[in-house]
Amino acid sequence: MSRLFLLRCTGSLVLSLATGLWWAPLVVAQQSGPVGLPSASLAKTRQAAIAYLRTTQSDDGHWSDYPGPAITGIVTKSLLDAGAPPDDPMIQQALAYLQQALQPDGGIYTRENKVSNYETSVALLAFAAANRDGKYDQLIANAREYLKKLQWDESEGLTPDDPRYGGGGYGKSERPDLSNTSFLLEALKAAGVKDNDESMKKVVIFLSRCQNLESEHNTTEFASKINDGGFYYTPAGGGNSQAGNDANGGLRSYASMTYAGLKSMIYAGVGPDDPRVKAAMEWLKKHYTLTENPGMGQKGLYYYYHTFAKALSVAKIDRMEDGKKVPHDWRKELGDHLIAKQRENGSWINTDSGWLEGDPNLVTAYALMALKYCETPK
Repeated sequence: MSRLFLLRCTGSLVLSLATGLWWAPLVVAQQSGPVGLPSASLAKTRQAAIAYLRTTQSDDGHWSDYPGPAITGIVTKSLLDAGAPPDDPMIQQALAYLQQALQPDGGIYTRENKVSNYETSVALLAFAAANRDGKYDQLIANAREYLKKLQWDESEGLTPDDPRYGGGGYGKSERPDLSNTSFLLEALKAAGVKDNDESMKKVVIFLSRCQNLESEHNTTEFASKINDGGFYYTPAGGGNSQAGNDANGGLRSYASMTYAGLKSMIYAGVGPDDPRVKAAMEWLKKHYTLTENPGMGQKGLYYYYHTFAKALSVAKIDRMEDGKKVPHDWRKELGDHLIAKQRENGSWINTDSGWLEGDPNLVTAYALMALKYCETPK
């Protein structure tokens, strides 16, 4: 399996986006009292992780042996989420490294990797988080327009009934998938794109086709085969789920993609009473756990943690019911779980090294991004 393929499930990155009170109907099993962990309770854990990442940054500002801006963008974003200031020399060095990948077309990528959407989306999120006093306004605007051109639509000769329509792949020629589409969508939101933008309307079409839910929004060949409300990797190119197929050829749902699908629906303006959102929530409640990435076991576990935290945060859910209707203070449970799993040197690592989670730089970044949403809401 190639390292490029392994990138397919790395990532959903965390974006600081506040949603409105219209998401209140999704809040389940509310009880009195605060939820989550106080910021002070997370300080030691965060500082240990930041100190670890200082020791693993290369002299030219990047992290990880994987070439290009992708992993460095994720780590930089996580450090900013953890409270490292943009003027920290470590952050400045990382941003300088990312700027070396700026292209004349506005993208932030390395040509040899052929994953320009993935790299540009990740890097844009880092620059948006570091932007102060308009320093990176033009860079962000240029990257935003570049990403819009990568979305699969009429510019590729597609019509809305094509299963690729509205999605984003690794690069211009790669088939679209939910993971890369969620990167693209979060980057566009960070760059100021509104819900009523045409790019958002198009992305909802693709998202709907990544869900095991037969409806007017999804009439693909896979829609009715499992029909459990969860999400899978892509309906394009013959369809694919990292969790495999069932006996009837259906694409099995798995939790990391279902959380990615839920938060992407929210970002794109789909409301809480929409059947697609309700079906996703029911699937997630039935599979609530922190011991694995449901459908995938230990594979992609830390990607699952940060996507789990981000999705429930933007959905305004304070206590999440499980399949037995037991409410969980998910912020506290996840925060305590991650604190317990942190290694003595300040890092985290997955025992399953698939999807690059054998790299402690990447896994530590995922953990820091998840911890941001474990704080008691202000």
